[in-house]
Amino acid sequence: MRADVYLFFLLSLSLLQKSLALILILCAMLPLTQAACYFKELKPGMTRCQDDVDKTWHAVGSSWRNSKCQDCTCERCCDGMPKVMPSAGCKVEYDYQTCTFRVFNPRDPSAVCSHGAVGK
Repeated sequence: MRADVYLFFLLSLSLLQKSLALILILCAMLPLTQAACYFKELKPGMTRCQDDVDKTWHAVGSSWRNSKCQDCTCERCCDGMPKVMPSAGCKVEYDYQTCTFRVFNPRDPSAVCSHGAVGK
């Protein structure tokens, strides 16, 4: 094998390895893109924890949805509704009683509004 071909092979392999490492990192981060979550420390021996929003108490191991539509456990809370980005001229209205949202045009209620969403 010629030296220039061998050198090209080594450089290509290094680029391939870097690409594979980047793909692996991005795939590992994919579950984190599903919803905005924050994590809480669960201290040894704890039997209950308090919801940060509603200040209600819950048993360790249980799960609940709070008044801001966050799905929680004692170890973490994640947004239960997506962050909606409406098209120009449209608005988004969140209903925290039912954990739903609607996208509408305030000037023309019959207009169809497109939107994108990030999260759950």
